[in-house]
Amino acid sequence: MIHLTNISKQHGSQLLFQDASLQILPASRNGLVGPNGAGKTTIFRLITREEGADKGEISCARKTVIGYFSQNIGEMCGRSALAEVMAAASEITALGEQMREMESAMSLPMSDDEMAALLERYGNAASEFEHRGGYDLEARAQAVLTGLGIGPESYDRPVESFSGGWKMRIGLAKILTINPVVLLLDEPTNHLDVESIIWLEEWLSTEFKGALLMTCHDRDFMNRSVTRIIEVAAQTVTTYSGNYDFYLQEREIRREQLLASYRRQQEMLAKEEDFIARFAARVSHAAQVQSRMKKLEKIERIQLPPEQKVVRFEFVEPSRSGDIVVEMKSLSKTWRQHNHHEKSVFGGVSGVIRRQEKIAVVGVNGAGKSSFLKVLAGHTEPSSGTISLGAGVLPGYFSQHSMELLNPEATVFETIQAVIPSGNIGVIRNLCAAFLFQGDDVDKRIAHLSGGEKSRVVLASLLAQPLNFLILDEPTNHLDIQSREVLLEALQKFTGTVILVSHDRRFLRLLVNRVLAIDHGAMRSYEGDYGYYLRKSVEELPSQ
Repeated sequence: MIHLTNISKQHGSQLLFQDASLQILPASRNGLVGPNGAGKTTIFRLITREEGADKGEISCARKTVIGYFSQNIGEMCGRSALAEVMAAASEITALGEQMREMESAMSLPMSDDEMAALLERYGNAASEFEHRGGYDLEARAQAVLTGLGIGPESYDRPVESFSGGWKMRIGLAKILTINPVVLLLDEPTNHLDVESIIWLEEWLSTEFKGALLMTCHDRDFMNRSVTRIIEVAAQTVTTYSGNYDFYLQEREIRREQLLASYRRQQEMLAKEEDFIARFAARVSHAAQVQSRMKKLEKIERIQLPPEQKVVRFEFVEPSRSGDIVVEMKSLSKTWRQHNHHEKSVFGGVSGVIRRQEKIAVVGVNGAGKSSFLKVLAGHTEPSSGTISLGAGVLPGYFSQHSMELLNPEATVFETIQAVIPSGNIGVIRNLCAAFLFQGDDVDKRIAHLSGGEKSRVVLASLLAQPLNFLILDEPTNHLDIQSREVLLEALQKFTGTVILVSHDRRFLRLLVNRVLAIDHGAMRSYEGDYGYYLRKSVEELPSQ
């Protein structure tokens, strides 16, 4: 359906692809992976014709409707949320208009030939209108918006009244509603909570019948949504049949096989070159030497792709806190809204957080998870009740707001150095490398970093300090899969106490040993891991 054949593409001095090929087949489910800067977004832009290839051919079946969701959703204003989503389907709406005009024309006198031609045009239009989902367009737009967390009470809200993250959801709803033949999704889960991620997973598997190509940092979502991986790396594109976990295993197997072939070839080359060196001066061996030299010239040398460096770092052992890290008594929080009404976020929370617990705070969007963490971190006062930290507790707090507090003029190295002034250059460089800032990357200014890079700097700063109680609000946001793995491993080894909010289910599954669920202002504790919480919450559904 879509074929990129022998594509070469260069951005400035950086060569992204050389003779690379890939194809998107009808109804196929493809995950696009590769290191940052390898050219994943360029693939999307080549398919949508926003960019052209320097060399090679891009072919696409005629009338293929492509829907592309990127992190750059453009301006939205002047419409309600529902009208904004419906506006994306203007071609379908226009087709419906044409059908109504043709229906009116049918009641007018005309020749048999004209009527036959009109009926044929109407039949074609009606067939496409049905294929594009024109008959249930509004119902579909509403269902998609609701699935992404924007319910009926918000359909008529002006789009400009939504925050950036919620506008992203409206942007995603627009693309899903047009029901494209090819769906391109660039990080669709970035601004979604767990409920919306599960809904999208379900929608892609049951409702969407077209071809999918997506990048995603959520490993569970990727595994459940794709059956083919397209890797962009080392100026080429490689395809793997299977999900993300299969790709990791298969890539390792292929790399081992390539390494074995490379070693065999190197041994053979060394022997041939040794023969040539030893007998080059002997007239009696001249023919053999010439023949072997020609043979060597014709051999295609095996190239090993550069290894992705993964650095391990041993974090400073934090000092031991008391067994009770936090004690809460009748804790509650209310926020004053724009209309001066008070909204209760959570209330009546009593209990303790114990040393070395790794706790997930869960609940639907807007349930008050971030507010609860802010109260724990002392960044906002509770409206009533008390909260007290135990003996020797040294808390550290991470939120998306933490990134805004970084000094834009400082470099990555200077930012980390400020946190551990007694650390030598080697220690600071190792810590930077553990969070994937290697070589010259440590000299980048904060102002020039992406959201994911800034997140990594803040997390590295936190884990460099001798803190024993980490309060983390969406630490996995903006982080790619490799960075999430680095953070997960660091937190698994961390001997202090952790409480966090995250929408990455794999992260929660492999880390937490207790869950606090906020629902309608009340908080419930589940004394088990994330899997235990999921099982229990499903068991409790009928009785609610």
